[in-house]
Amino acid sequence: MKNKIEKILIIGADGQLGTDLVKVLEKDYQLLTPSIEELDITDFEKTREHIKKHLPDLIINTAAFHNVDECEKNPERSFLVNTLAVKNLAEACKEKDIVLVHISTDYVFGLDRNRKTPYTEDDLPGPVNIYGISKLAGEYCIQYTLDKYFIVRTAGLFGVAGCKEKGRLNFVETMIKLAKEEREIKVKNDEFTSPTYTRELAEQIKELIKTNYYGIYHITNHGECSWYGFAKKIFEILNLKVNCQAVSSSQFQTIAKRPSYSVLENKKLKELDIDRMSHWEEALKKYLKEKGHLR
Repeated sequence: MKNKIEKILIIGADGQLGTDLVKVLEKDYQLLTPSIEELDITDFEKTREHIKKHLPDLIINTAAFHNVDECEKNPERSFLVNTLAVKNLAEACKEKDIVLVHISTDYVFGLDRNRKTPYTEDDLPGPVNIYGISKLAGEYCIQYTLDKYFIVRTAGLFGVAGCKEKGRLNFVETMIKLAKEEREIKVKNDEFTSPTYTRELAEQIKELIKTNYYGIYHITNHGECSWYGFAKKIFEILNLKVNCQAVSSSQFQTIAKRPSYSVLENKKLKELDIDRMSHWEEALKKYLKEKGHLR
């Protein structure tokens, strides 16, 4: 089944994922890419006016308050951006029969401390911090408001544009930067994730929106690793000699808890036979080449 989509509004088009979505979609669709000054989803009325004025066929919402420790310190802001603004967006989509693609997170999981196998879309969520709770609440708002939606849970993003909130860095760039500056790097070895290349994620979203198989989807690169394992692979591929120490998360003072295991499996993509994601190690090599770190 195909969706007839011509005009797409990307919220957060200058972010890490948004930048790759623009690259991937611009050849085939008419894109609307407002800045945060033009479209701030926490301004509910202005958001609705923008949608009514431009009437896209589909909206991709990449906007989020995702600094996990800041969310813990400022739950009001977290729920404003990640829940209430999403509820408003879903209601605006319902009024005009617009398909909504909403980017969610692996952090809706983590409560099961004994978990050792990847989460599928069928598993019950259980967040361990305010960020995860607010994102899950946003998912629920979409589900009870809309029939036409794709909720995309993903994890450990790295893309060429980098994360705006982190000074245009991501984990890969941070590790490379530290390798050039420090004698010793300490990385957690007891938190496991599915590192995901935003270029491949954007291409997979493009495939998904061609269908009308609405619902929740896990989209990450295949495989899993600890953050320490991720760092070691970066240094190995780039042949960087680094004193990288594996340490427990208890050695890091953080305000918010993190899931010890939040690996996702692309079960529904596989069932539809449209899973195009590569293994995270292959995706990392593609990223390093695109970024110019690797020939």
